[in-house]
Amino acid sequence: MKPAASPPVLPPALVLILGVGAVSTAAIFIRYAQAYAPSLVIAAFRLGIAALLLAPVALLRYRDELRSLRPTDLGFALLSGVFLALHFAAWITSLEYTTVASSVVLVTTTPLWVALMSPFTLREPLSRPVLGGMALALAGGMIVGLSDACTWGRGGLACPQLGEMLRGQAVLGDLLALFGALMAACYLQIGRRLRAKTSLIPYIFLVYGMAALLLVALTVLARQPLGGYPAPAYGWFVLLALVPQLLGHSAFNWALRYLSAAYVSVSLLGEPVGSTVLAYFFLDETPAGMKIFGAILILTGILIASRRGAGA
Repeated sequence: MKPAASPPVLPPALVLILGVGAVSTAAIFIRYAQAYAPSLVIAAFRLGIAALLLAPVALLRYRDELRSLRPTDLGFALLSGVFLALHFAAWITSLEYTTVASSVVLVTTTPLWVALMSPFTLREPLSRPVLGGMALALAGGMIVGLSDACTWGRGGLACPQLGEMLRGQAVLGDLLALFGALMAACYLQIGRRLRAKTSLIPYIFLVYGMAALLLVALTVLARQPLGGYPAPAYGWFVLLALVPQLLGHSAFNWALRYLSAAYVSVSLLGEPVGSTVLAYFFLDETPAGMKIFGAILILTGILIASRRGAGA
């Protein structure tokens, strides 16, 4: 049962479609930015610029709502920001090691993590469709991972030893993308709870701001400079903040007021398609047949596992 909410100005499904289109550009912008700056710096600027652009509106128009937040709600908003920071730190770094197709497909396994958490957070048991979908997605994930570490030749599939495979850069990128998906699931579940009673601008201002502060702290700990990069780097930082962050992620956060976290997370299945198509044209990345097959299994498994939640 959805919490009571005022009628939406726009159809939530349309907003989600626009959001998917916006976030599909993220991997491309990040790849270009990585030619100039480290991944943590890119993540920090992405969230920092977004928070700074939101600050005047949030502090002037929503000052009373921010002041009226209960300590518990404020704490959850800040915790959501922590999960968002970890999501971006892991996922953006994954793009240094693996392809756009692998990274984006694996990071959008978020609905599976939402389903796994449901028995504990929502007291919803895992149904047979959920378990079956998870098994299908797991098989697809293994295929994507093997396609990044193995080669297919006349003699069949040739893979390195397990220890060597786990030390491979592509596999490391795949694991980072999966961790990013887990963090995104935590972020979405908290957002579903808070967006039922918090306006969009105050919520995303707090979450993006907290994520930016944590990412800046991580860059300082990693001894990575926050300045001195070429002008094109800052151009990509601004594009990341405006398009996938303020347009894309904010569209998902807006939709959480009217739709379940499972439904919103299922909409993310469009991102791998959009990102892979853009990577083909702008990065000259053509996914292998084995990787496409694995991606289809993952997306099909997620869709099956999330059908029940999408109807919530």
